[in-house]
Amino acid sequence: MVKDKYTAVWVSHSSSGDFLKCPRAYYLNNVYKDPMSGHKIKLISPPLALGQVVHEVIESLSVIPVKNRFTDPLMIKFESAWKKISGERGGFKDKDQEYLYKKRGMEMIERVVKNPGPLLNLAVKITMDLPYFWLSEEDNIILCGKIDWLEYLPKSDSVHIIDFKTGKADEKPGSLQLPIYHLLVHHCQKRKVTRASYWYLDKSSGLTEVALPDLQKAKEEVLSIAKEMKLARVLGRFICREKTGCYACRPFEAILRKEAKRVGYDEYNNDVYIIDQKNSSEEEGSKIL
Repeated sequence: MVKDKYTAVWVSHSSSGDFLKCPRAYYLNNVYKDPMSGHKIKLISPPLALGQVVHEVIESLSVIPVKNRFTDPLMIKFESAWKKISGERGGFKDKDQEYLYKKRGMEMIERVVKNPGPLLNLAVKITMDLPYFWLSEEDNIILCGKIDWLEYLPKSDSVHIIDFKTGKADEKPGSLQLPIYHLLVHHCQKRKVTRASYWYLDKSSGLTEVALPDLQKAKEEVLSIAKEMKLARVLGRFICREKTGCYACRPFEAILRKEAKRVGYDEYNNDVYIIDQKNSSEEEGSKIL
């Protein structure tokens, strides 16, 4: 088969996670386009807005040489980034709720400033806007995704995958995130991956190191799910496993029923919506620098 990235099925950690939770949610969040605008639809909520801002601030450091990385105060960057999701654009129901989330974000940034750890070391930046590689040319499937941080380890000329966590819960055992990140980093830059860690910014000043998944097993597991996703797209069959809809797809169904409010667009020109909380039962290549 001739490689054609425009007809390929693109798979990421977030899209595969959507599919595993609910095929209908996967369809509405990753495939469906509003017939009026021609845009995909996305939901924003306070936890998502918080994570978006904190990641933006910290990840922006990776393109700055080490000696200049903390020249500009991170809190100023945080305040600037927060303005983009303030109010209903971040899904906040009122100023009190926004204050609580913003306070959490400021505490995370302050924790990083006081304990920068690996952020003071050399970093590898994959130069692709969206890192990707052909997971299977035969099946026309591409694996893609952005990695939060790659620390360069000069003694071994290798890299250390670091993922920033802004939620309160630890990453669940069996998550596909690390297998996918390991595959991406292995294929999208030349250095070997020798370490991987999570940084739970909401509660920890340091890293939690985790075991690296085996690359072959990771590929087999991710490809198996990717093939299911492709089959669903070919058949046009995206059915929720619960007859009345599940927690994952119900918010998107609310958008289709015109029960959500559009609050703007994201960086990919997707229509961004918030669910009216009063009427909803839902919970919330490379270079070294």
